[in-house]
Amino acid sequence: MASRNIHDQRLADAWATLQAHSDAGLPLTPEASRLAFADPEFLLRRETRGIRFQLELLKPDLGQIEHGIENTIVVFGSARFRSQEEADALLAAAEAGGDETTIRRARTLARNARYYEQARAFGQLVARYSSDKEPSDKLFICTGGGPGIMQAANRGAFEADGISVGLSIALPMEEAANPYVTPALSFKFHYFALRKMHFMMRAKALVAFPGGFGTLDELFEVITLVQTRKSRQVPIVLFGSDYWKRLINFDTLVEEGVISPNDLSLFQYADDPEAAWDVIRGFYNL
Repeated sequence: MASRNIHDQRLADAWATLQAHSDAGLPLTPEASRLAFADPEFLLRRETRGIRFQLELLKPDLGQIEHGIENTIVVFGSARFRSQEEADALLAAAEAGGDETTIRRARTLARNARYYEQARAFGQLVARYSSDKEPSDKLFICTGGGPGIMQAANRGAFEADGISVGLSIALPMEEAANPYVTPALSFKFHYFALRKMHFMMRAKALVAFPGGFGTLDELFEVITLVQTRKSRQVPIVLFGSDYWKRLINFDTLVEEGVISPNDLSLFQYADDPEAAWDVIRGFYNL
């Protein structure tokens, strides 16, 4: 009798079952006899939300394990910023059009394009550092997978021949993941909570570039987790000191007694990619 591999699957492959169903010309319509895990109507019911939580936790975790992603540097920032080249072109078009409101917005975009280029350079630094390291010592850029600062950091890693992670969120107005995320590491989430959990699961550092509500939400979640020791301490870098100090007066929080003076040591400022990278290297004595 032929020997069998102890690792052979005992259960039929679910995808093969679905494929055979399709090949037979049988449409996927709601029916009681369909396999539970092959029933989208069932999986999208309110009662199965807990199962969807588990799946959104598990799928990106397994995907990153398979590609050796153990340690990440998470980069947050505005999705609205553009590269210097693109911003300059938009400004030229606005000035040619003559509308003052459009010109004013285009000038702001051109001014902030430096942050895109700096995030891009930072992504290159991280990828170049990791190029010749052992798998357990490599650091990988991880972003929200969208445009703007996220695209810039993924782009920098791509240009330095590195791979990078994108954890995008399914939103009505959101586009597909930016083209510089490594395709096999481009994950889409329905739940913000699970997405933010994945940001922290492998994070060895956080670099927050100027951004809006989403950036602030993610930044303060990380700071709170570290402050309350629900997460290990990691370097938190606020990139663009002028922006952050104009936006948030952290000293007021100390003066009003709502945080302790020591809490100000949970983060540092940086104004160029090398300085941000030095904060991380110094923290881990790389």
